[in-house]
Amino acid sequence: MAACIAACGHHAHADEEGSHDHETEEAGHEGHGHADQDHGDEIILEPEKARAAGVKVETIKPGNFHGVIHTSGKVMAASCDETTVVATISGRVAHMGHVSEGLKVAGGTTLFSITSAGMQVADGDPVQRAKIDFERAERDYARAQALIKDKIISVKDFAVAKAEYEAAKLTYTSMQKTRSAGGVVVAAPRGGYIKQCLVNGGDYVEAGQPLAIITQNKHLYLRAEVPERRFNELNNIRSAKFSTSYSNRLYDISQMGGHIQSYGRSAEVNNSYIPVIFEFNNTGDVVQGSYADIYLITHERQQVITLPLTAITEEQGLHYIYIQKDAEGYQKQEVTLGESDGERIEIKSGVKAGDRVVTRGAIQVKLASASNAIPAHNHNH
Repeated sequence: MAACIAACGHHAHADEEGSHDHETEEAGHEGHGHADQDHGDEIILEPEKARAAGVKVETIKPGNFHGVIHTSGKVMAASCDETTVVATISGRVAHMGHVSEGLKVAGGTTLFSITSAGMQVADGDPVQRAKIDFERAERDYARAQALIKDKIISVKDFAVAKAEYEAAKLTYTSMQKTRSAGGVVVAAPRGGYIKQCLVNGGDYVEAGQPLAIITQNKHLYLRAEVPERRFNELNNIRSAKFSTSYSNRLYDISQMGGHIQSYGRSAEVNNSYIPVIFEFNNTGDVVQGSYADIYLITHERQQVITLPLTAITEEQGLHYIYIQKDAEGYQKQEVTLGESDGERIEIKSGVKAGDRVVTRGAIQVKLASASNAIPAHNHNH
């Protein structure tokens, strides 16, 4: 009998260094000591392997969180960031260089040339007409200067002649500056990017007609579509976070110099959503026109248990986390989820304060469980 007990003690020591089949352990070795305790559904992942897999653990501590309205929307250009380039005269458009969407331009860069040469227009070439008007006004003004000395004309008539001369001179001078061999050039009023080119080469345009839109891309709008059933919560919205399909980054409006710009007072025609608009500074990697997954941050909440989204795993519609029981032991635990801000998520049940939960590397712990990481004891005597 003493020999048998000694042999069992020998195997308990060996199993601490080897593998652990806990079902066999429960059946044949009750009361053996720590190495042969009933671990239940405990998962064993050695500390060295956990470190190599990047496993990180966080101790649960209730803290402040916030209400969240999860919705979708779109990133748009801020109106203050856009400038429309318009035709200065009527005529036929010719592109100067390669004007295309996304092209970066500096202020004063020539974008288009407009000419009426060869066209049958009622008023003729606008530059030539401006020259004729200027020369006529110049002659009239010179004559008026001579006549006013002899008081042949009134001061009022002289003032009219002078005003017409100055206006004609201003028009002709400004056209001369933009005159080129190909016609009158149209330049970018300020630097930025071509957002949209509205005409094609050879198109006829009228004076004042839009030719292109330039955006500086420094400021953007985030338009969130909020269901009308949540209208009463709009006054509580303080900030927003959003993500896009082309990036894994979660953007935080409050960290991008952003603020809520406005929100609708009624639902739009033909849909039941209310727009909420945020303005923010573009950090350089947000694409105008892209669709966004949006988390609207509302009122502050206290004593809420939250975890990073990376701590959550899903199986057949149920959600689980992994609690670290000791240096190498982990336990799978089902949890009930609450609201998420895209970064952290509320845990309504399944964990308590003080639990040590895997927040990074949860997939590796899950794989350790699936790969039968606790092989059976070898009890060959």
